[in-house]
Amino acid sequence: MNLFDSLQIRDVTFRNRIAVSPMCEYSSEDGFANDWHLVHLGSRAVGGAGAVLTEATAVVPEGRISPSDLGIWKDDHIENLSQIVAFLRQHGAVAGTQLAHAGFKASTDVPWRNHGNPVPVGDGGWRPVYSSTSKAFTPESIQPEALTCEAITRLAYAYTLAAGRALEAGFELIEIHAAHGYLIHQFLSPLVNTRTDHYGGCFENRTRLLREVIAAVRFAWPERLPLWLRISASDWTEGGWTIEDSVALARQVKPLGVDLIDASSGGIVPTAKIPLGPGYQTPFAERIRRETGILTAAVGMITSPEQAQHILATGQADMVVLARELLRDPYWPLRAAQLLKQNVQWPKQYLRARL
Repeated sequence: MNLFDSLQIRDVTFRNRIAVSPMCEYSSEDGFANDWHLVHLGSRAVGGAGAVLTEATAVVPEGRISPSDLGIWKDDHIENLSQIVAFLRQHGAVAGTQLAHAGFKASTDVPWRNHGNPVPVGDGGWRPVYSSTSKAFTPESIQPEALTCEAITRLAYAYTLAAGRALEAGFELIEIHAAHGYLIHQFLSPLVNTRTDHYGGCFENRTRLLREVIAAVRFAWPERLPLWLRISASDWTEGGWTIEDSVALARQVKPLGVDLIDASSGGIVPTAKIPLGPGYQTPFAERIRRETGILTAAVGMITSPEQAQHILATGQADMVVLARELLRDPYWPLRAAQLLKQNVQWPKQYLRARL
């Protein structure tokens, strides 16, 4: 398995094993995509990535991380997204969107101001925010309200509607965001979820919301199109979610229509001690893949072509998902192909720069 091998998932063919990780741009108004998103995402498609995913895209307005996040909670969002999708596909990338709800991390400020601090209602913030329970992320965070069972049913339906809008916009890939301390992760992790109803307590109950969301998305998302799932494979905290839980979860969700696990980690508590380093999360992808047979993607501090190639060649994952490195260099895939001596197609407008 090589970095520039194609990969087919259901009826969709990825031209290589490189995906652009969902990265918040904090550049929307009322959830609308705009020229920034077209240029940001489009340049990564021109740069040769196999899949380009939008940032975490909120299925309801109160599910945004910040007031400046992308949204897909109303039909009016479709037109701008469809223009971006058309450009991505024109330049050879599979266009994907990440459906998300921020839970108790919602209504926070953008990183270049007071990242993580609540946004006052008069400045575009909102109250209340929701979670599995009333536990807040930090003492400074907004005190959340626990979702009622009725509200959970409405939320699952919001995912169905969002998936339908994604389909209408032309996306060929959906990723459900269940990582990094956002709402679905707040149900999965015993560090936060202390509910006593059928959404809390045992593993089966804590994974129930995610399974319902998967079913809701698959209701509107055709069988011919792939569905990915991003999880935090470990909370990195005693008593929290573990890699063993992640393996068990992968076994649960594979028959429900999830095709690939995007294995990240952390984010549920601010006190976690995460051993950051090159490829520090790759062992999660490798173990889930080895023990369950589901496709996986490795993500986290993957920066060099040689490193990415090694991950795939040694069977640790089926794809690599790059974030900051693709912010630094949108044309990383083209450069990687040259370094690895792979013959890939360049945009005809850039052929004069090909060595």
